[in-house]
Amino acid sequence: MLSWGYRGSLPGRTQYSAARAQRAFAYGAALGYLADLAAADPRRGHPVAAFGRAAAALEHRLWRDHRGRGAAYTALCAGGTVAAAALAARAVRHSPAASAGLTATVTWAVLGGTSLGREARAVGTALEAGDIEEARARLPHLCGRDPQALDGQQIARAVVESVAENTSDAVVGALVWGALGGVPGLAGFRAVNTLDAMVGHKSPRHRRFGWASARLDDVVGWPGARLTAVLAVLAGPDPRGAWRVWRQDGARHPSPNAGPVEASFAGALGVRLGGTLAYAGRAEHRPVLGAGNRPVEVRDIERAVRLSRRVGLLALAAAVGGRLVWAAVGAAKGAGAGGSSPLTRPFPKPGAGPRAPGLCSPSPSYLPQPSAGRRPQEVPPSRIARPCGTTAHNHRRGA
Repeated sequence: MLSWGYRGSLPGRTQYSAARAQRAFAYGAALGYLADLAAADPRRGHPVAAFGRAAAALEHRLWRDHRGRGAAYTALCAGGTVAAAALAARAVRHSPAASAGLTATVTWAVLGGTSLGREARAVGTALEAGDIEEARARLPHLCGRDPQALDGQQIARAVVESVAENTSDAVVGALVWGALGGVPGLAGFRAVNTLDAMVGHKSPRHRRFGWASARLDDVVGWPGARLTAVLAVLAGPDPRGAWRVWRQDGARHPSPNAGPVEASFAGALGVRLGGTLAYAGRAEHRPVLGAGNRPVEVRDIERAVRLSRRVGLLALAAAVGGRLVWAAVGAAKGAGAGGSSPLTRPFPKPGAGPRAPGLCSPSPSYLPQPSAGRRPQEVPPSRIARPCGTTAHNHRRGA
């Protein structure tokens, strides 16, 4: 028994532990975000890169030009990642410090906002210096377009579009799923997003095999994309323009998640995105987002990076704030369940007032009672009041 005489103490303790877990996650997520700002992604030994190598090896073994094989591949990779993260979180659940440390490590591993800004600025610096070849060489670090088919203005547009879309994929979406699912949510979102980047495109090899990964990425990316669009409206220099372009053009994009994000960024920055894109020798014609705005210029790359940073900070505040509110609500419920923490609630003294719920007092009808001129009989230990559920309580009265 955790506490004598309190039948409601276990729910109170559960609520207390849950609230402590929410606080540990909130602190860990904030630390992980700061670690990404300070250290970004290492050139070697990154956990996501290790996952990519393992997924590529499994694809080599499982690949068939069949949707069923692709679905099994997606389930093994994403499901295995979530299961491993859940086991790790369970192993440290009794230590708030270890839980916060695990959350910080996983948050740092799955976020990519700092690396996104670094690569975008590298392309922008090359374009400002007039080095189109260097800009083309750096562009594949951001997106899968054919850089040889793009001029300077088209490269700048591709960078802004990539910054917008990856703000959702590399920052906001991960924080949303972390707030919803903890460490398994963080790791699972990054696994699904990585699989989509690896096999979720329309190449002849992956048109069928990557179908499940692409559809799952659409599902898990939905909440993060909408939150990114909302935060771009709030944090951008032109909130009305962002809202207008999002409403008018967001649904015209072929991607259900990239459309709202790119449209809100286009409106917030006052630029025109979309149009003809080149991918590995093939051209793709997409609707124009913000047709009434001016074309993208090189200086808009820095503006897009700064907007992305503000959106990421607001997303962190929303995720951490949501967890802390959840913790406060859980603590209030725990206090309401028993009136105080089950570990600090005192056991009432005999005769101090009404007995606590769950304390089974013996019936006066069978206790030996003192009479005039006689010494009171000693009450056997087996008949002393004990908490409900103990062995002595289960004895028959005649025992």
